Amino acid sequence: MISQFFVLSQRGDHIVFRDYRGEVPKGSAEIFFRKVKFWNDDEAEEAPPVFNVDGVNYIHVKVAGLFFVVTTMVNVSPSLLLELLQRIARVTKDYLGVLNEDSLRKNFILVYELLDEVIDFGYPQTTSTEVLKSYIFNEPIMVDAGRLPPLGPAAMFMQGTKRMPGTAVTKSVVATEPGGKKREEIFVDIIERISVTFSSSGYILTCEIDGTIQMKSYLTGNPEIRLALNEDLSIGRTGSSYDYRSSSGGGTVILDDCNFHESVHLDSFDIDRTLTLIPHDGEFAVMNYRMTQEFKPPFRVTALIEEAGPSRAEVLLKIRADFSANATANTITVQMPVPSYTMRASFELEAGAVGQTTDFKEGSRRLEWNLKKIVGGSEHTLRAKLTFSQESHGNITKEAGPVNMNFTIPMYNASKLQVRYLQIAKKSKAYNPYRWVRYVTQANSYVARL
Repeated sequence: MISQFFVLSQRGDHIVFRDYRGEVPKGSAEIFFRKVKFWNDDEAEEAPPVFNVDGVNYIHVKVAGLFFVVTTMVNVSPSLLLELLQRIARVTKDYLGVLNEDSLRKNFILVYELLDEVIDFGYPQTTSTEVLKSYIFNEPIMVDAGRLPPLGPAAMFMQGTKRMPGTAVTKSVVATEPGGKKREEIFVDIIERISVTFSSSGYILTCEIDGTIQMKSYLTGNPEIRLALNEDLSIGRTGSSYDYRSSSGGGTVILDDCNFHESVHLDSFDIDRTLTLIPHDGEFAVMNYRMTQEFKPPFRVTALIEEAGPSRAEVLLKIRADFSANATANTITVQMPVPSYTMRASFELEAGAVGQTTDFKEGSRRLEWNLKKIVGGSEHTLRAKLTFSQESHGNITKEAGPVNMNFTIPMYNASKLQVRYLQIAKKSKAYNPYRWVRYVTQANSYVARL
């Protein structure tokens, strides 16, 4: 099935390489990196996850700035191999604690040991962190996480002034603490990726939430876990509307559909919305869900472009944070394509703007507005003056936009899905593990049309 597996850095250096069948010509890693690096002159377009070069199929995912790649000469399901690569990256992070180039180089013996158990002669065997513990004997060499940029959705909680403990994000599930002790912890992250499309006047055209309840366990003895969700949680479209006016989680939460991890028991889910499971070591998705009912988006975006002369135009971008002042959005990026004949752009920020930068990307002809953080309830405006190399003909709104926005909001979820309690069944009174429940909302596709 799989001919080769390799991991490349952003520079194209080999970090891990394993040839299982010897049927792919040498230099495949260089061919792959050259193809991905120069896929298109337009820097906004990236190489697809699956492509073919000279009869060799290349399937890859990019995780934490690293390229995880497999090659094959036969017709294999691309979705199967993409899922396999994601699981290899996840189980590697479970064992190393931090997934980046430095941790892979320092633990290459452990990584090769993992690969030998995960893939045998090109055929996948197992990607379970708990099962692999019986076959893996090398101890991980820990990397100082304090010097590293945060990686992964849960690491975003280490930003801002109110910091949640982030040790579980950057430590190995198999490593012990100094002195041989192991701190009993379990982390539950509700991660939501929202897609919203606005009209030019700020009205919502489409909205959708793709959510995941992610769990990472450091509990000994594999105790039973009871995870209670909203009592008024409803699965399936019933025609009723979602009351998004409540900021405290009130109102019925209506999910279109959902699926659960194989370890979850649903015996009492229909009665009291409680999930029962025995978590295995490592990180896994307890529940995936989708919601297309009307909800209150965290931002309201309006965009306007008007001609200011035969070869000039003015752009007005406005962002309003429609969430509580207790929450703060981090690393906000707003991008807007402009007509291809735009020669230059000048920007005007609001008075007293702090932590904001602007740029005009000449190669891809787009405006970029970066904001370090946005506090809930605030409003920010950007004006841009465009100079064209020729006179505009027709409606310039058809040649510009739409506006795309990316952001992260820790401790906020748009669907109002909540964990009422996290109960750990353990008979010993001395057993008092730490429970952490955290929320984060990210933009998957946040668009404002002109």
